[in-house]
Amino acid sequence: MARHLERAHKNEKEVAQAGSFPKGSKQRRLHLEHLRNRGNFAHNSEVLNTGVGKLVPRKQPKDDSKPRDFDHCIYCQGYFTKKVMWRHMMICKFKPSGPTKPGKTRVQALCAFAVPPPPGVKAEFWKVLNHMIQDDVYFAVKSDVWIMEYGVHLHNKHGYDVGKHEYIRQKMRELGRLLICSRKTTPLKTIEDHMKPENFMHVVQAVQLVAGFVSESSTYKRPSLALKIGHSLVKISLLLEARASMQNNQPAAKDARRFRSVYEARWNELISAASLRTMHESKWNVPQLIPFTKDVQKLHSYLDMQQEQFYNELSSEPSKNTWVHLTKITLTQVMMFNRRRTGEVSKMPLSTYFAPNPVDLQEDVGMALSELEKKLCQHFRRLEIRGKRGRKVPVLLTPEMQRSLDLLVAKRLECGILKENGYLFARPSVLTCYRGSDCIRDFAKVCGIANYTSLTSTKLRKQTGTLSQVLNLSNTELDQLANFLGHDVRVHRQFYRLPEGTLQLAKISKVLLALEQGRLAEFKGKGLDDITIGPEESVNLDSDHEAQENVDSDTEVQRESDTQVQKRTQSVLRLNERESSSDGDDRRKSVQKKKSKTIHKPQKRRPWETEEIAAVEKHMRNFILTCNVPRKCDCDKCLKSEPVALKNRDWKALKFYIKNRITALKRKM
Repeated sequence: MARHLERAHKNEKEVAQAGSFPKGSKQRRLHLEHLRNRGNFAHNSEVLNTGVGKLVPRKQPKDDSKPRDFDHCIYCQGYFTKKVMWRHMMICKFKPSGPTKPGKTRVQALCAFAVPPPPGVKAEFWKVLNHMIQDDVYFAVKSDVWIMEYGVHLHNKHGYDVGKHEYIRQKMRELGRLLICSRKTTPLKTIEDHMKPENFMHVVQAVQLVAGFVSESSTYKRPSLALKIGHSLVKISLLLEARASMQNNQPAAKDARRFRSVYEARWNELISAASLRTMHESKWNVPQLIPFTKDVQKLHSYLDMQQEQFYNELSSEPSKNTWVHLTKITLTQVMMFNRRRTGEVSKMPLSTYFAPNPVDLQEDVGMALSELEKKLCQHFRRLEIRGKRGRKVPVLLTPEMQRSLDLLVAKRLECGILKENGYLFARPSVLTCYRGSDCIRDFAKVCGIANYTSLTSTKLRKQTGTLSQVLNLSNTELDQLANFLGHDVRVHRQFYRLPEGTLQLAKISKVLLALEQGRLAEFKGKGLDDITIGPEESVNLDSDHEAQENVDSDTEVQRESDTQVQKRTQSVLRLNERESSSDGDDRRKSVQKKKSKTIHKPQKRRPWETEEIAAVEKHMRNFILTCNVPRKCDCDKCLKSEPVALKNRDWKALKFYIKNRITALKRKM
């Protein structure tokens, strides 16, 4: 090959450069080897794209091998097996002098990108695709036209955001797993075969298998996977119909429309219903924990101490290790103070921090604020970042946070942060940022919190919404709080109230107790917060103690009645004396008659016997429980029903007995 290059291509620049070195020298040999590898690489790429030809590896394998077992080295472009690629890259003569990515998986992803993309595939999307794990799913994805088309569609929508690249890969891998399962268990070989309505039941079978359907219990091991695959298939049918319409392929477009029609009619019945039921039931009897306030305070105190320490160290002697610690601490403080999602703050661009942020209040706006609120406006700095679904969400920075961020920005280059890294919370020597969830978890472990798993950004946000019930917020104020957290009160209403289990235990249980004890009428016109009834309260109507209380109550009422009679008697006697002194004997006789009619001896009340109490409660218990005094007809019915036990009682005695029992019961409660 060296002789051929010198004779036939000596005018080429690369050949001339190699020929400039002495024969037998190391430099000449390396240049010619690189040219040979480039020629083999061009040949192998054409074979891989067309599927026709024979591949030329750097070393011939001993056993039969498949093309998926090989990759091109990104430095020398030699064709090696994947098993030894990572070892070759460590000693490759053409690798750059800088550090390389370690690990077998990263080496394979890096080398997969060395192969040029197929015709019609953008290099940016090809790079996203080749960061997948090089397994069977990866090759199934690359082998199917419509999975690739779906990936290109997602990349056109979300490719600008590096954080969404993993989402794109996962959506494609879901379809790759479906395709592998379909090829093994059904006649379907491509995703386009799945779009034909006559194959719908085969699609259902494959989805159930890949999602782990258990026919005995009609549940799924991976219910969300079944739902996600269904959404992706509908989207692919729309893409297929659009492509067919542009190419005037009416049969293909009609099949796509018919597939969606069958999907809408049967998918919920065969897939979605069981999947959703499995997901909902999995959340039953699961403890809903929110962070304890004391744990949050403990973590804040720990972060404040660490911030002061590393700020002083970074100011006096900049180092990469100190910069990393202060960055993680500041990132955690910003997330916890603002109750923001971890991804929103972690990916905050550096340009956002440098954006102009006027702090001077307009005079007209300041008139609507109190003096304290005006001071708070001067105390904090407000930034606007991208939130979930592209929403604009605010971030407030305290003076301590601003001081740390100013120092971190000033020391970026000294501590190894690349100029190309556009994140505020960047990692040294790479183009990525720190993950907020990892920072919160690590600091929660270090500071000594027992239940550190409850300290996550999602649970901190739920804690804010739940504890807002302590405040008497109006609907407008509640909407402002939800808007700051990036919520919609109409959608996230469950976050802004007590947990469902707590509500049922603390609120609804009071209604059930009142119903059980027959006391619901006592709380007429009251709300749940106004009902005061405890689980230890009960109505023991048959107890001897309460019967004795009722007897005492009867005696007390009788004493009051006797006292009133005595007072009336004394007043009548005084009146008679005055009349007797002024009138004659006839008048005195008349008054004596009236006196004899008015004055009567009080009758002594007879205590209620046990048999009498049992007879009354047998028929009149409902009146006592509902605190309603019976009528005469109700008392007569009781007397007729118990003629032997109540032979010495009349209807008035029964009525006053029930009334006294109700009075005693109310006094006790």
